[in-house]
Amino acid sequence: MTNSNYVKIYTGELIVVQRMVSELEKLDIIPVLKDQTDSGLLPIFGSSNSIFKQVYVHKDELDTAQKVVDAISSELEELQ
Repeated sequence: MTNSNYVKIYTGELIVVQRMVSELEKLDIIPVLKDQTDSGLLPIFGSSNSIFKQVYVHKDELDTAQKVVDAISSELEELQ
């Protein structure tokens, strides 16, 4: 997403990304997800439960989206 109007705000496991997407959509922010899986390895090793995704949002929504990421990240840190 070089030279685009989108900014990466998070990279992480699918379950956390799904939570972030849900929270962002409640604020009318529609994120773009990018899969970090090397699909060329899937036929050899099979699928993984630990698939990483990148979350991008439009630059105009960055401030609001970052607050969501920070809140969820804080909750996860408290659980550890």
